[in-house]
Amino acid sequence: MDLKQLYQDIILEHGKSPRNFGKCDKYTHEAKGHNPLCGDQVHVYLKLNKDGQVNDLTFEGSGCAISIASTSIMTELVKGKSSESTKEIINSFLNMIKSSNDIKSKNLDDDQKTKIMCLSGVKQYPMR
Repeated sequence: MDLKQLYQDIILEHGKSPRNFGKCDKYTHEAKGHNPLCGDQVHVYLKLNKDGQVNDLTFEGSGCAISIASTSIMTELVKGKSSESTKEIINSFLNMIKSSNDIKSKNLDDDQKTKIMCLSGVKQYPMR
């Protein structure tokens, strides 16, 4: 299996069976996102503990496979991480989407990097 096919398979799997879908109990933060160009809508629920660690991260929403898959992957990758690690992962992801072909996060293992790299092709579609 080539890398492009692997990336497509990851996106399709997360799009069809999103992880952490629903609203977590006793969330401490929430955020909503809406892309008016395509209609994607996501509502993210975050539960931080007193030390700033992500105890739970879930979402509700609707949209295309890429929208749902990217949110699902994000919830998997940052759950259990500190706020600082989460910020570093997000910044590394944004750098990958904007200007790099690789993710350079020190807070992700190789399997996690492969999972997030499946979204690198999204930069070809700026409206996403």
